[in-house]
Formats: sequence, C-alpha cells, structure tokens
Amino acid sequence: MRLSELIRRIEGRYDPAWAESWDAVGLVCGDPDSEVTSVLLAVDPVAAVVDEAIADGVQLLITHHPLLLRGVHGVPADTPKGRTVHRLIRAGAALYTAHTNADVADPGVSDALARAVGVVGALRPLSPSPADPRRGLGRIGELAEPVSLREFTARAAAALPKTAWGVRAAGDPDAEIRTVAVCGGAGDSLIEAARAGRADVYLTSDLRHHPVSESLERGPMALVDAAHWATEWPWLADLAAFLSPHVKTRVSTLVTDAWTHAAEGVQ
Repeated sequence: MRLSELIRRIEGRYDPAWAESWDAVGLVCGDPDSEVTSVLLAVDPVAAVVDEAIADGVQLLITHHPLLLRGVHGVPADTPKGRTVHRLIRAGAALYTAHTNADVADPGVSDALARAVGVVGALRPLSPSPADPRRGLGRIGELAEPVSLREFTARAAAALPKTAWGVRAAGDPDAEIRTVAVCGGAGDSLIEAARAGRADVYLTSDLRHHPVSESLERGPMALVDAAHWATEWPWLADLAAFLSPHVKTRVSTLVTDAWTHAAEGVQ
C-alpha cells in the first residue's frame, strides 16, 4: 500500500496529537506517495539498524525513538543524523517515528511490557490522560499468582531481551509480589503513582540512586530497573502484528541499548 495509507493506519492507533509537546513524531523522511511492501521495526534509528533496513530492502523503517528530537537547520551527510537521512533516501526507505504517542496509547508500550513479565487481566494507566482515562503513562495490574521479588526479577530478566545493563532489584528479595506497575523507558517520575496504586513492585528503566533510596525509605514497594531499550522492545511485536495484515513486517533483534559491557568488581 501507499506510505500515506500506512501512516494513516498507524496514526489511527497512535495519534500524533497524544505526543508530548517536546516530542518529534511522524514521518521523518520519505515520499508519502511511494509504495510500501515491507517494514522493519526497531527502537533506535542508529547506524546499525539503518544497515539492517537497507540490507533487507525495506521501504519503511519504523522506530520508537526519534532521530531528530531537537530542532536542526540542516542534515548534511557529514553528520551522524544527516548521514542516516541521506542513506535512507538513497536506499528508497522512509523513516517514521511513534514515540510518546505510543507510550500513552491503549494498548501501548507499557501494555506490552506488562504482558511480557506476566501481568494478566485488566491493566490501568499509572498516570491517566485527562482526555481519556484508558490512555496514559505506565500500567498497573496483577500477576496470576504471587511470587517473591527474587523470582519476579528473574522472570523479568528471562522475559526481556538480554543486555549488558541486565535487570536489578531494590527491596526485600523475599517480599511477596502480586500487584505490578510498569513503565517502558525512563519512569522514575511515576514512582509515587505506582505507590499510590498499591503496587508491590514497580518495573521501569533509568532509575537513579537518590529516587530509589528515598522510595525505599518511604515504604516497602520494591523497584526493578531494566535497560531502557529492553523495556520498550516488546512493543515492537504488538505494532508488527497490527501492521502485518497490510505489509510484510519484521522486528529487529539488534541490541541497540547504549550500554555494551559490564564487569564484576573485585572484592
């Protein structure tokens, strides 16, 4: 189908109007009148993903993270972002971004994360949208059966793609976990929303020392921190399933998390 028609379908599910004011979503480069038969989906529009898109011969690359988040005055090919734009255009591939509009959608990025770690049944946003309480940031729901924090952390590590960052937990390893709050991507701003929702554990990424320490002092809710890329990657399968009746889709399995190596300290 035409790229413009595919975009219409995507935006019917992830309305650009839902994006944060600072965000940059939508078509980055490409001809809306061009034909699209195959699509590659990824979290990051980095050089390795562009290599993969070109090698696959896709006509469209969809990423969660924006390439041009801040304003630019040009895209010369001797800059990393400019080089990306030029390479995609030369290969006949468009680039489209769904970012914070996909974060708050119903279902969206956090729904996929919750399901990946075993949350079943109804989900509700941690921070509901004033315009529609079914939408919003984060999700909270229940496990089918309670488990220990130790077991939940291991479950999250097994369910999410492996990264150098890994999965780490703060709290009593033997604490019982039944109510789970999640937020794909950086989510320390929702720690207190998770606590207000009576979550036993809150899973997100990019947690900082002081907010975690202060949260543990405030009460028993555990915190689990995973790599930013890993917490958003499960959503790609949902988007692929949505698009697959119309075009051939493939989810990139390249690990594009920024952290690439970890080492154990010597005691």
